[in-house]
Amino acid sequence: MAQVEATTHREIAAEPGEVRRALADYRETRPKLLPGHFSEYEVREGGEGAGTVVHWKLQATSKRVRDCLMDVTEPSEGELVESDRNSTMVTTWTVAPGGTEGSSRVTIRTTWKGAGGIGGFFERTFAPKGLGRIYDEMLAKLAAETEK
Repeated sequence: MAQVEATTHREIAAEPGEVRRALADYRETRPKLLPGHFSEYEVREGGEGAGTVVHWKLQATSKRVRDCLMDVTEPSEGELVESDRNSTMVTTWTVAPGGTEGSSRVTIRTTWKGAGGIGGFFERTFAPKGLGRIYDEMLAKLAAETEK
């Protein structure tokens, strides 16, 4: 089994603190950011940043649905890490100052242990692109939510 990684980023015209707060708000803001690939979203514990436990189903393709139960940690300022109890999937959201004053650079990086063999080849080839498109949509919604 090989490690699979999907990474995408976006510059957002909002202060890093504001973007971090929006991302850490799993009760109000996060549901607004989710595209149609997500269903059964539910905050089970907490709701703001570290200590949150959140559930969703992610349908990346017509045949592939992941049932995710995520533990949220904040290992450093500007980072939210979502670790799936049901798999090896880990998503790290990093918010850093952007290229212009008052802007942010948001990076999403998801890793997991992929399948072996020919199935693993296709997973490593196509899954990051598909997940990248989903994350691009989420980042566009995050920008709309936080940019003034």
